[in-house]
Amino acid sequence: MQAEISINDYQRFCRYLETACGITLGANKSYLVRSRLGRIMEDLSTPSLGQLVEMLERGALPSLKVRVIDAMTTNETLWFRDEYPFEMLRDTILPELHGQRAGPLRIWSAACSSGQEPYSISMTVAEYQQQRPGGLAAGVQIVATDISPSMLKQARDGLYDELEIGRGLSLERQARFFTRVGDKLRIRDEVKGRVEFREVNLLQAFSLFGDFDVVFCRNVLIYFSNDNKRDIISRIAKVLQPRGYLFLGGSEPLASYSQDFDMVRCPRGVVYRLRS
Repeated sequence: MQAEISINDYQRFCRYLETACGITLGANKSYLVRSRLGRIMEDLSTPSLGQLVEMLERGALPSLKVRVIDAMTTNETLWFRDEYPFEMLRDTILPELHGQRAGPLRIWSAACSSGQEPYSISMTVAEYQQQRPGGLAAGVQIVATDISPSMLKQARDGLYDELEIGRGLSLERQARFFTRVGDKLRIRDEVKGRVEFREVNLLQAFSLFGDFDVVFCRNVLIYFSNDNKRDIISRIAKVLQPRGYLFLGGSEPLASYSQDFDMVRCPRGVVYRLRS
């Protein structure tokens, strides 16, 4: 890619990206575009960002849109990120809900990236069941969604290298929930079997997934415009069971975007609960 991106080309790309997947880039993120799209532009021998946007708008290469969105939405992630959501799930939410549902509890991990969050949720369920044998007899279903096909492929494979495994995963959990495959570790079927992965753009309808008891939508809303945040949260509220729980990222306050939830404080963070 060219060393510098013109203001017009950058603004045009930002408009395209927001229309395509809802992500809103700030005025100072041209470096991010340059670093993430450089390989794509080299492969296509495209000298400028403006020409790449023209190709995207024409739809000349159907796979190009997927590749660009994939590059711009791939983010670093951790196992048991911030810890408290998983502690609260295990210690408060699961004990409260497991006797209230005739069928399985349903949890949605939105923007699941390469699988660390939904698998952390599934490991939390396993630890809860170990503490309380016979609890959650109807089981737990975890639906994990992301817009990135490459991230979903890795998540479905459940295979991680040492660097990925080391980001937030204790040695005890590595030994219990993974098996070694060469120089990598694979998630065990006990954990993997609870999780179903689907490709989803949060700007599009997701009501067909059914209702959920808990939704994790953490560290993703920061990439959307205020209007899109309100829309997404409103639609999440509609797929939550009465008094269901919503986890957001620590830098994603809800008050400005929805009046449908009450804040529930816990020792190290907050969770939001759907109002009756």
